[in-house]
Amino acid sequence: MEVALWVVLILMLGGALVFWRWGSRSRRATELADARAEAQRWYERLGGQLMNLHGDAPAVRQALADAGERYNAAGSQLEQAGTTHQFALARETALEGLAYIRAARTALGIDPGPELPPLAAARGAGMLTKEREVNVQGQTYRAGPQPGNQTPYYYPGGNWQGRPVPAGWYSTPWWKTALGTGAGVLGGILIADALFSPAFADPGYGYEAGYQEGFNDGFDDGQDQGGDFGDQGQDFGDQGQDFAGQGDYAAGDFGGGDFGGDFGGGDFGGGDW
Repeated sequence: MEVALWVVLILMLGGALVFWRWGSRSRRATELADARAEAQRWYERLGGQLMNLHGDAPAVRQALADAGERYNAAGSQLEQAGTTHQFALARETALEGLAYIRAARTALGIDPGPELPPLAAARGAGMLTKEREVNVQGQTYRAGPQPGNQTPYYYPGGNWQGRPVPAGWYSTPWWKTALGTGAGVLGGILIADALFSPAFADPGYGYEAGYQEGFNDGFDDGQDQGGDFGDQGQDFGDQGQDFAGQGDYAAGDFGGGDFGGDFGGGDFGGGDW
C-alpha cells in the first residue's frame, strides 16, 4: 500500500513537471512569435513610408537616406533574429528609421504622422528647443529644433561617448565623423560640450548666460561689502605707504591680474562652473 502511494506521488510529480515544461515552452514560443510580429510590423511600415516619400531639399534627402539605412539594417536583423531580444533590436532599428521618416515629413512641410513609441536609445537625451551656433577649432557648428539649409542632418536623440545628444537638426553629423579614435573623438567631445553645456534640453542657456550671471553675482557681492570696507578706511589708510610701493599687491597679481581675472568672472565667475 505504501509503495503504491509513492508510485502515485512520483507519477503526479512527473506529470506536473512535464506540464510545466510544456507550458514554459509554449509561452516562449508565443513571446517569440509576438516579438517577431511586432518587429515585422514596424519594418513593413518603414518600407511603405520610404516608397511614398520624395523630396529634393537637402534635409529631406538626408533624412530619407538615413531612414533607408535603418530599413536595410532592420531587414538584415530580422533575417538573423532567433530570440526575443534580437527581434527587439530589429524593432528598435525600424523605429529609428520611422523617426527619420517623421523628420523628412517635417522638412517637407507635411504632417509628420502619429507619434512613435519612445526609442530606448534616446531615453533621457531630450530635444533641442533653441537655435545654437558655436565655433570649435575654427569651424562653425549649428543646431536647432527645425530643419533648414544650414541644419540638414536630423538626429533622433541618443548617447555618444557616454553623454546624451538631444534630438534635433544639425549642420553636420559630427556624431558619425567622431566615431573613430584620437582627434576624431576629441573633436566630437569639444563640439558636444560647446553645443549642449550646461543644459542638454535647452542649449540656448550656455557659456555666455552662465558667465553673465556669475559676473552679476560677483558685482552684487562687491556692492554689499562696500560699506563694511569703507568704515575701515582710516585703519587701512595708515598702512598705505607700506603697500603703495609694492607693485605685486597694489595692481599687479592681486589687484586685478591673476585673481581679478580667474576669480572675478572667468573660470569661477560663471564660465566653466
